[in-house]
Amino acid sequence: MQVENYQKYKLPKMVIKTDGYEVPFGLYKLETVLAKLGLADQSETILVELLKKLGHAQVVKTTVIYDELLSVLKKHGYEKEATAFITVHKLDEEDWAKQTDPAVRLSRLQSKDPSLVHENANKDSNVFNTQRDLTAGTVGKTLGLRMMPKHVAKAHLRGDIHYHDLDYTPWSPMTNCCLIDFKEMLTNGFKIGNAEVESPHSIQTATAQMSQIIANVASSQYGGCSADRIDEVLEPFAMKNYEKHLAESKEYIEDPAKQEEFAKKRTKKDIYDAMQALEYEINTLFSSQGQTPFTTLGFGLGTSWISREIQKSILKIRIGGLGREKRTAIFPKLVFTIKKGLNLKPGDPNYDIKQLAVECATKRMYPDVLMYDKIKELTGSFKAPMGCRSFLQGWKDEQGSEVNSGRMNLGVVTLNLPRIALESKGDKALFWKIFNDKLQVCKTALDFKVNRVLDAVPENAPILYQYGAFGQRLKPGEDVSKLFKNERATVSIGYIGLYEVGTTFYGPNWEHNKEAHDFTLEIVKQLHDACLVWSKESGYHFSVYSTPSESLTDRFCKLDTERFGEVKDITDKDYYTNSFHYDVRKHPTPFEKLQFEMDYPKYAAGGFIHYCEYPNLRQNPKALEAVWDFAYDKVGYLGTNTPIDHCYKCGFEGEFKATARGFECPDCGNHDPKTCDCVKRTCGYLGNPLQRPMVHGRHAEIASRAKNIGPGMVFDE
Repeated sequence: MQVENYQKYKLPKMVIKTDGYEVPFGLYKLETVLAKLGLADQSETILVELLKKLGHAQVVKTTVIYDELLSVLKKHGYEKEATAFITVHKLDEEDWAKQTDPAVRLSRLQSKDPSLVHENANKDSNVFNTQRDLTAGTVGKTLGLRMMPKHVAKAHLRGDIHYHDLDYTPWSPMTNCCLIDFKEMLTNGFKIGNAEVESPHSIQTATAQMSQIIANVASSQYGGCSADRIDEVLEPFAMKNYEKHLAESKEYIEDPAKQEEFAKKRTKKDIYDAMQALEYEINTLFSSQGQTPFTTLGFGLGTSWISREIQKSILKIRIGGLGREKRTAIFPKLVFTIKKGLNLKPGDPNYDIKQLAVECATKRMYPDVLMYDKIKELTGSFKAPMGCRSFLQGWKDEQGSEVNSGRMNLGVVTLNLPRIALESKGDKALFWKIFNDKLQVCKTALDFKVNRVLDAVPENAPILYQYGAFGQRLKPGEDVSKLFKNERATVSIGYIGLYEVGTTFYGPNWEHNKEAHDFTLEIVKQLHDACLVWSKESGYHFSVYSTPSESLTDRFCKLDTERFGEVKDITDKDYYTNSFHYDVRKHPTPFEKLQFEMDYPKYAAGGFIHYCEYPNLRQNPKALEAVWDFAYDKVGYLGTNTPIDHCYKCGFEGEFKATARGFECPDCGNHDPKTCDCVKRTCGYLGNPLQRPMVHGRHAEIASRAKNIGPGMVFDE
C-alpha cells in the first residue's frame, strides 16, 4: 500500500527527530511498522485515523507520531500489538544505552569479541600497541556515537548507513586520507618532534626522511597516505648523488665519458639502496594506530635516466621480496602509471619498465596500474589514489596552478543499498523514496564530519598543518578551514551492493540486462548529482566513493539477514558485493568484468578500482599485459588478483586451499605463518590471512533479542 492511497489526507512534510533534526515525513516507515506488527491488512484504516489525528500539520514530532499511533492501536483493540510496539521501542533505547556505554564495549574487547579484535585485517591484535589502539577506539566509538546527531548514530547502529572510522572520529577532529606533499617538505625542510630537518642532499637521506614523514602523518590522521609521482619527486635528490660522484670521479678518471659512466653506476646503486631501504622501513613502521601505515607509492611518468632507474628499482625490489625468505611485501601499495606514447606499446621509451611492472604483478600482485588518460577524464587531473582507492578531483589554486599533493579527504559515510532494495519489495517508486530519505541521513552525517574537522587547530597535527604535509603551512592558532574550503578537500558518500540491488529487481543473472544495468547506473548517478548540489551549497567537494567495504560486506549482510531472513542470492551468501563489481560467483573473464564495470566510475570518481581474477600468471605475463592494454581506454584503475602463495616447507607456489581453519598449503597442509607466505587481496588491497585473521565485524541488532516480536522491527527514532 503506497502513499497515493492516502492522497485525500494531507501528509506532514517534515518530521522533527528527538535530536531536533528535521527529515522528510515517510509514510512507508509507518506501513513497515504495521506490517511487522502483523497489521498489514488493517494498515489503511489505522493510518487514515492516524493522519486525521495529526491534523494536517506541516511539521510533526516523532514523539507525537509514536503517542498517536499507540492511541489508535489501543482504540481498535490491538492491545497485544501496542504492547509489542512499546517493547520494541524500549529495547531500542536499551540497545542505544549499551552501544554508547564505554564499560559495556570495553568488556566485549576484554573478552576478545571477534567483531572488535579482528575488524581490521591489517592490525595484529596480539601486540600491545594495537591493543592500546583498540582500547582507545572502543571508548572513542561510544563517545562518538553520543556526539553525533542521534538519528544518524541510530542509523549507523541499525545498518542503514555506516559512519566510517568511528573509533577516531568524531571524538577527535582528525582528517581521513591524503596525498602528502613530499616535494614541498623535502625541498623546504620540516620539523618532527624536536628535530628541525633540512632539505636532503642525497636520495638515501630523502627516502629516510620520507619514512619518518609517513610514520608521523599516519599517526596524525586515520586514513591512507600516498606519495604521488615519487620517481619525479626523488629525482633532484638522486641528481645530487650523481653530481657528487661525478665530481669524485674527476679526481681519478681523465676520460669524461668514463667519468659519467662511473657516476651513473654509483648513482644507480645509491638509488637501489635508497628504494630498498624505503621498502623495509615502511614495513617495519608502526603508527600509533597499531598497524603498518597504509602507504601508496605512485610512479611511472618520469622520463629521465634517474626517474627510470627509480621506477626499475621499486619494481625489482618488490619482485625480490622481503627478508631471507623473500616474502611478498604488503605495503607500500605500488601504483604504476601507463601512458600512451610513454610506456604503453613496444617502441615507447619506457616500454621496458612496463614489462618489468607486468612481471612484478604476476609474482607479487602489485603494482596496480593507473591509465593516465582515463584518470584525467574521470577525475579532472592525473594523480595517484589516496590509500586504497580514494581520488581527489582536479583542482586549481587562486593562481590557476593545478594542485594535487597536499590535499585530503575529510571522511566517508556509506549507504546500505541492498537494504533499501529489500525494504522496497520490488516497488521502484518506493525504492527511490527510501533512497532519498537515507541520502539525507548520509548528508547530515557528512556535514557533521566536516564540521568536526573544522574544530582542529594546527597544533593538533603539526606535521599536517604546520610543516607541509598538507601543502600550505599554517601558523599556530590559524583557521584550518582554508585547507578544506573551495573544494580543496573532498568528503565522500560511499555505497555497497549494486549487484544485490539489481538482483532484487531483475533476478540474480542481470549483468547482461540493459534495463537492469541502466537502473543500477542511475543509482550511482543520483548519488553523483546529489554531490554536485551539496558541493555548490557548501564549498566542500562531495564525491561518490565505491567503498572498499572490508567489514561492511559482512556487517550489512549480517544485519539485513536478521531483519529480512535469508534471501536467495542476496543475504544467503553471507556477504554483499563490493561497490559496482560483477558477481564473483560467476567467474567472468577479465574482459567481461571490465566491460560490465567500466560505466560506473564516471559517476563515482571519488573512489573506484577494478580488479580481475587470474590463474597463476608467472609463466604467461603476456596474458596480463593483454588485459592491461584492453583496459587502457576503458577503466582508470586496475588491480591484479593472482595466486602467489608460497610454502617454505614443501616449496609449493600457487594458491593455498581455503579450509575451516583458514588457508593451508594444498600439498602438505602447512598453515603456519612462520613457514608460509599467504597473501590475498582484500577489497582492493593485500593482506595476510594467516598472520591477521580476516574476520569481519558482526554487530547485534535489536530484533535478534526480541524474536517473539519479529525480526528487524525498529521504530525510526
